[in-house]
Parts: sequence; C-alpha cells; structure tokens
Amino acid sequence: MVVVGRSAEKTAAVAGELPGAVALTVDLARLDDVRRLAAQLRDRFPRIDVLADNAGASFARRALTVDGHEQTFQVDHLAPYLLTRLLEELLRAARGRVVTTASFVHWVGGVRRGRLAGAVQARGPYVALRAYARAKWCTVLFTAELARRWAPEVTATCFDPGAVATGFGRAAGGVTGLAFRSPLVAALRTPAQGADTLVWLATAPDGWRNGRLHAHRSPTLTLPSARDAVRARELWELSARLVGLPG
Repeated sequence: MVVVGRSAEKTAAVAGELPGAVALTVDLARLDDVRRLAAQLRDRFPRIDVLADNAGASFARRALTVDGHEQTFQVDHLAPYLLTRLLEELLRAARGRVVTTASFVHWVGGVRRGRLAGAVQARGPYVALRAYARAKWCTVLFTAELARRWAPEVTATCFDPGAVATGFGRAAGGVTGLAFRSPLVAALRTPAQGADTLVWLATAPDGWRNGRLHAHRSPTLTLPSARDAVRARELWELSARLVGLPG
C-alpha cells in the first residue's frame, strides 16, 4: 500500500499505522510534482490494483497555480486526471480500479457545452462554492469517460463522501467555510464514515457500477449534464491539452 499526501510528516504518520505501507508526497498544485510521483510509482511497482484519487480542496479566493490554472480546478480535477493517465500501464496490468472522490455539490457545477475552457478556470466573478462544484462535476464526467475509454481492463467509479468533519473546508469562504469553522461541524460525518464507500468501491467484488457516482454503497443520481457523453469527451480532451498529453 502507498499513502500519498502533501505533508511529509502527516503522510508518514498515516503510513506508519499500516503494516508495510510506503509514504510518498505530492503537491497537486504543481503538475511537475504529479509527474514526479507517477515516475516514482512506475519505478517501484509493476502494477496498481486500486488508485484512490481522493483530492479535495476549496479556496476562498481565486488564484492560479504555477502551471497557470485555477487552483481548485487543478487540485480537484486536473492533477488527479494527470496522475491517472500517467499510471495507465500499471492499472491495465492489474485490471485495476480507479476510485475518485466527488461530491453532491456537483449538482450546482454544470457547464454548458462548448463553455468548459473558460468555466473551469473560474474566469469572471469568483465564487468558491461554484469553483468547487464545477471541479467535482468534472470528476463525475471524468469517471464516466475513463470507464468508457479504458474498459474492460480498468474500471472507474466515483463517490460522494457526504459532509465530513475534516480540515477540508476551513480555507473556503462563504457558507462552506463558516460551517467547517463553527459548532455545526459536530453534525458532520466522521472521516471513517466518509471513507466507507471509498473502501467498498476499492474492495467489493460486485454491487458497484462502472462509470457511475455512488453514495452509501449504492449508485446515486447525478446532474443530467454530468451524464453527457459530449461534455465528457470535451473535458477529457481539454484536460489532456492542459497537461500536455494526447487526447
């Protein structure tokens, strides 16, 4: 097992609780760092049975990464997209699974056909919740397109963990940031509860649906535009261009 995180200290602590686990670090706000991580994994392992793309971040103000992309879009979608693409050979070798963290918030993140390039970069008035919702809408589309393109060797699912009491939302502005910094956090799900569907998707022999969004160990509804094959292809090809890979 490989545990990946941004903080070397925290990642090592988590890996230390798991027998034989390896700790590696990555800064998803730097695509060269994602490429470095992928190279480390390819050098050390002949196959990957499960890749859990569990990135999630929301930021109060619009900012660009060193790669020139809106940071919510890059951290939540573009970096996981790049990592997954770079690990394709290892996933195919294992007939592996890709499990990506989405969100129910994707319901307010839809983008019209042909408008993706500007929308995902959050050009115009910036709203933290909308930027996050669009990134997670991209996650649902990416999952469907990945399942279509890499079938039958690789399966892809995504899941909604629900509102979980972690440090995720503290940097966000507006209502999201307020909820994560107030007594309301006591009403949120625990990290273990939030991870339950991820673990199930990674290990269950059946019951899940390839290419689908899940919640509470079951396929769940998505925004209709998140099921649009035209938008899914558009997003895949846009993401490929932005990270310098063939579509």
